[in-house]
Amino acid sequence: MGQPQVTSDSPSMSHDRIHAREPAHHRDRWSVGTIASVTERDGHCVVTVTHEEGETIDLVVTLAVRDLFVRRLDIDEGASPVGERVWYRKHGGHMSQS
Repeated sequence: MGQPQVTSDSPSMSHDRIHAREPAHHRDRWSVGTIASVTERDGHCVVTVTHEEGETIDLVVTLAVRDLFVRRLDIDEGASPVGERVWYRKHGGHMSQS
């Protein structure tokens, strides 16, 4: 009888990464895009980003991460983040794109 296995593809562990400012580390690992929409689905935040090349991608983050990156954007409090530039890394995949 061994310990239960915990895998990184568990839905609770497969969130994407998003930054309001250009990362200072491993810049080549990050993509740049513009926020097209921010919605909530299944208790998570879905940030739809349009990549510089025109591709649209859904990023799934926790509500706490949403609050953090939106606060760090250079926008007025309560203003929409749509149209703002962000840096992101896609890790998830447990939620389908609409």
